[in-house]
Amino acid sequence: MSDRPGALLDVLLAGGRRADRLTHVEHLPGRPGQHADWPGWADASLVAGYRSMGVERPWAHQVEAAEAAWSGRHVALATSTGSGKSLAFWLPALTAVRADRAAETLAPGRIESARTRGTVLYLSPTKALAADQVGGLQRLLDASRANDVKVSTCDGDTSFEERKWVQEYADVVLTNPDFLHFALMPNHRRWTRFLRNLRYVVVDEGHSYRGVFGAHVALVLRRLARLSAHYAPAPPAGSSEPRRGMDRPASDTGSARGLTFVVASATTADPAASAGRLIGVPSEQIVTVDTDTSPAGRKTFALWQPPEVLGYEAAQARAAAANDPAADAALAESLLIDPTAHDELGLTSDPDEPATPGDSPERPRRSATAEAADLLADLTAAGARTLAFTRSRRGAEAVATQTQDHLRVVSPQLARRVAAYRGGYLPEERRALEQALRSGAIRGLATTNALELGVDISGLDAVLIAGWPGTRMSVWQQAGRAGRAGADGLVAFVAREDPLDTYLVHHPEAIFAAPLEATVFDPANPYVLAPHLCAAAAEVPLRLSDLAVFGDPAAVTELLGVLVARGALRRRASGWYWTHAQSAAAMTDLRGSGGSPVRVVEAGTGRLLGTVDAASADGSVHDGAVYVHQGVSYVVETLDLRDGVALVARRDVDFGTWSRSVTEIAIHGIRDEEESEAPAPVGSAPSGDGPTGDGPTAEPAPGDEPSVPRGSAPNDAAHPAIQRWWGPIGWGFGPVEVTSQVVSFQRRRLPDLQILGTEPLDLPEHTLPTTAVWWTVPAEVLEAAGIDAETAPGALHAAEHASIGLLPLLATCDRWDLGGVSTAMHVDTEQATVFVYDAYPGGAGFAERGFHLGATWLRATRAAISRCPCTDGCPACVQSPKCGNFNNPLDKAAAVRLLDAVLAYAPA
Repeated sequence: MSDRPGALLDVLLAGGRRADRLTHVEHLPGRPGQHADWPGWADASLVAGYRSMGVERPWAHQVEAAEAAWSGRHVALATSTGSGKSLAFWLPALTAVRADRAAETLAPGRIESARTRGTVLYLSPTKALAADQVGGLQRLLDASRANDVKVSTCDGDTSFEERKWVQEYADVVLTNPDFLHFALMPNHRRWTRFLRNLRYVVVDEGHSYRGVFGAHVALVLRRLARLSAHYAPAPPAGSSEPRRGMDRPASDTGSARGLTFVVASATTADPAASAGRLIGVPSEQIVTVDTDTSPAGRKTFALWQPPEVLGYEAAQARAAAANDPAADAALAESLLIDPTAHDELGLTSDPDEPATPGDSPERPRRSATAEAADLLADLTAAGARTLAFTRSRRGAEAVATQTQDHLRVVSPQLARRVAAYRGGYLPEERRALEQALRSGAIRGLATTNALELGVDISGLDAVLIAGWPGTRMSVWQQAGRAGRAGADGLVAFVAREDPLDTYLVHHPEAIFAAPLEATVFDPANPYVLAPHLCAAAAEVPLRLSDLAVFGDPAAVTELLGVLVARGALRRRASGWYWTHAQSAAAMTDLRGSGGSPVRVVEAGTGRLLGTVDAASADGSVHDGAVYVHQGVSYVVETLDLRDGVALVARRDVDFGTWSRSVTEIAIHGIRDEEESEAPAPVGSAPSGDGPTGDGPTAEPAPGDEPSVPRGSAPNDAAHPAIQRWWGPIGWGFGPVEVTSQVVSFQRRRLPDLQILGTEPLDLPEHTLPTTAVWWTVPAEVLEAAGIDAETAPGALHAAEHASIGLLPLLATCDRWDLGGVSTAMHVDTEQATVFVYDAYPGGAGFAERGFHLGATWLRATRAAISRCPCTDGCPACVQSPKCGNFNNPLDKAAAVRLLDAVLAYAPA
């Protein structure tokens, strides 16, 4: 048996010249596949179609999942990347549709035949995945000669005429949760035919629905099931069968009247619990299929640490002594600081990098971006088809460009076989890149996590992961791209210059022996639930019998009372009504994206190059910014935020641009819990790490707000902050404003990042109104704990990191749903303060949970730090995977002393 991964690992090692960078190699054994027979109920034409496409017999897990779905059972299908999950849900769904089509053909004169033809809804988190699925589905139908099944995507890009055709004729619709929430359900009367006959709902990539986004999608699915039941035909007279919904007995045939959900995801912890929470049924009603019976090739998984490099001054002197310009350029390139690490874009969703360009330890290592570019170039030259995953769009462009530069010296033709793939490209560009990778026209693709999801790309030899992607689930999703379809593959994780990455490459058990994370979200969170109750009432007035769909009826009733008191809903004897002219769906932003994307347009031609997220536009496409698209550089001439357009001009430049933002956090008034009136709000104050330091943020969408505020729920930003005391220790909870503004940018020469100039910018402030919990420590308590002015920042920072990591255990959230700020002196509190805030407009209830469980929370935090066997701090205790201050300063020992001092005053 040929050892292709071993040969590719030799390519990375470069004949031993890079052997010191390899810290560990894990050999993961392959497994044989286990076949099963086609189910007897499966449509014969579909089976023939699959066979003509090379699937002579399905895998056993595909049949197990398909049998459960066909029998009307909800299914959680959690198997690895490339295990053929799509067959497991398309086989029963399409068989049901074709059976109904056959019944219609046999009774063409009967109107009810057309009315009861089953429909299928497929949901994916991205448009790209839906487009990929519809392509594969159409190939299956063509191979099966099953052209009677009408399939279409439908999303925000679909024209009115196409959308009308889908509403009237489509049997299978592929879309995303955003379209459901903002378009389909608010206009459900136009979708009556489709909703009345809805049989199957496929939720693909279910593991991606986590945190607040997951809670939103869970409530969207509950609203969908409610509308489907609303339109479902009543059971026959005298029948004991309930109206269609999710709580119905399983039927014996695929022509069940019930609505069946299939949640397909990567391998996760407790898939039944996650799927049940997502679709709103007890986990006992979920059939779990998590034994992967598809064949898997061997994987060679390498952990890789880039080498230490000399300081730039020493390197420059050494090159000058040699009088070698080429050596000078090579040394400067080796020092290139990861451009991913300095995406200072104001409020971002990936705020985990050093605060200022140029920060580095005394003995810096080569950047992961530069290292990944070298490795990708060598693999491409060796004929390997490779994906290189990066942590940002800018990183993907940088890896692709540097790889092309390396290969151009060897072969210009080879350089053209490397490209970048990221969000913000036009759909046709992404489709062309995907097809080029499938065909082999492109050998090397530097990508963001946009290709982590299940777009069908097989036959890859290797995967590079430049920087820890945040979770083990993501690591294994990305690694699963190597050696798909049972082939062997090579995976290399390239560590960034970050304590978390460094820890992982030297502690392989933290990757290979640790359990996978659970998918965490809470649909009962009142901050998330409240706007969905309003949306549900706008769709169909809420009745008492509906309340159980959304959670505990008593808790839902209480929340409805709050919404009535605030004027959001109107209570009548028959139920709860939405009576406002505004769209109730506009009250919530499922993804917290901050509004519509900014279009990047070439000024001279009017050509649309791509898009940039609204929250990132100020920092990435401001006037004078360098915008890179597939290795081609443009300079932004004008950014028009009102129209959402950035005009750019093609220009070759030898510099990059880095924006600088300032942040502030303000508390909106503080009162003691015993007081009935709140003092006037205090002014804003600078944050410690800055609100982008330890969590994602989001902005309210621009434009007029509805009369009911977004995120309306108990204790929202309309209420003043409250404070309680543990002796001298203060605990606060309430509304805060996290304000960010991009104020200037630097031009830095590439590759040595020498500053060429700084220019001011006049851009608007962006404010995140949210809720936070904070605790304060007076100077005398710090002093008694042996914490002075020098050690206080590290102690507070370490305690902040650890407390953010522990709060999800108490508040059923994700670490990425939180932000943190710590400072040795905050202007509002006038003391050392640690803030933890909800990273969503209006708050999400997580900080409030921390406030009410403060003693439990900090005791767990203290235990996690003190029990960790490390000496100075590690990812298991005080290091954060998303710290904006490069995990510096951190003082583990001082953090334990600080928490001991605080907890000494905690109630028993």
